[in-house]
Amino acid sequence: MRRSPKHLLLSLMLLVPLSGYSGSITTPQIVIQTSTAALSCMRWMPVGICFWLKCSLSGCRIRTSIKVGHYQPDAVVSSYNELGGNPWIEIRSTLGLAQKTAAKGLLGRLLSVPIDSAGNRTEGGRGNKDHRNLIFRETDVIGHPVSSLSRIVASTGYLCRSQTRSFYPYFLSGLDALSWRMEIPEMFYPASLIPGLREIGTWPLQTWGGVYPRTGWTTQAEEPKAAAINAQRAGDIVTRTGQPHIYVPITGGSSSRQRVWPPGPLVEDNRRTGYWQMLLPKTQNSCAVFGTNDLASLRGWGGGRVDGGGDYVWNLWRPYRCCRDRGIFLFDINWINYPP
Repeated sequence: MRRSPKHLLLSLMLLVPLSGYSGSITTPQIVIQTSTAALSCMRWMPVGICFWLKCSLSGCRIRTSIKVGHYQPDAVVSSYNELGGNPWIEIRSTLGLAQKTAAKGLLGRLLSVPIDSAGNRTEGGRGNKDHRNLIFRETDVIGHPVSSLSRIVASTGYLCRSQTRSFYPYFLSGLDALSWRMEIPEMFYPASLIPGLREIGTWPLQTWGGVYPRTGWTTQAEEPKAAAINAQRAGDIVTRTGQPHIYVPITGGSSSRQRVWPPGPLVEDNRRTGYWQMLLPKTQNSCAVFGTNDLASLRGWGGGRVDGGGDYVWNLWRPYRCCRDRGIFLFDINWINYPP
């Protein structure tokens, strides 16, 4: 018998202990933490009205439906140290071995490149002005556990259908080992070579780091910020098509039940394209973009967010607009520019 996404979610909640263990998070915990932040992050509001042409044997008439806008959690993005060691327990147990096998097969056998867990690399001598210490992390983008539930309630017209599917792997850095580890061909892009292009934060006064090259290597000294840079890079990849990586782009739109205006590509420092909610190691009940200016703070943004095992997990919330399908779409009128 075919099981619905709702039944699959309930089964996982029964099989996995709610408490989890250090440096890890479970599906029930993700769902609970997402629900707790819904009021703050969702920003649901009516934004307009849609007009439809409905025809039957008795004739045609104009029908309307309310157009709503809201953010919803599309994906769970994890940044971590050990290859195949995603802190999301269910994903680690199902996809961890596949990542290790793929990465070792591609780089270990074909290119004779040793496969290690997270590590560091030094570029330039100590007396060289270009001396840099690079830190490497794995990063995964997985469809959020509640994404498929949005498809069930989409018929009501008050919630939009997500572009993602629950538990679907859109990006696994272990499978994208060549680009994510070797920086090919990202190292040759203008944004990778010219300082100030695609920076997270405000360059040059205050920046966390660059989005490019979109690899697992960063030079950020604060570990939480380094993990956030990796998450932003992975989100940047999956919300675009035709990128030089092994991944599945997040695409899709309207269905037979509703007309959907999905979000565009994720852009750093722009919450109109999406923002983040930390799940691990510190649970946050609000959402924000990366790149906060913390120069005047004694603790800094990373204070209280350092995980001993190097495991970090975020929800990626993205803005949608939609209205219930009531015939042949004619046009829509917006009274609010959403997202605001």
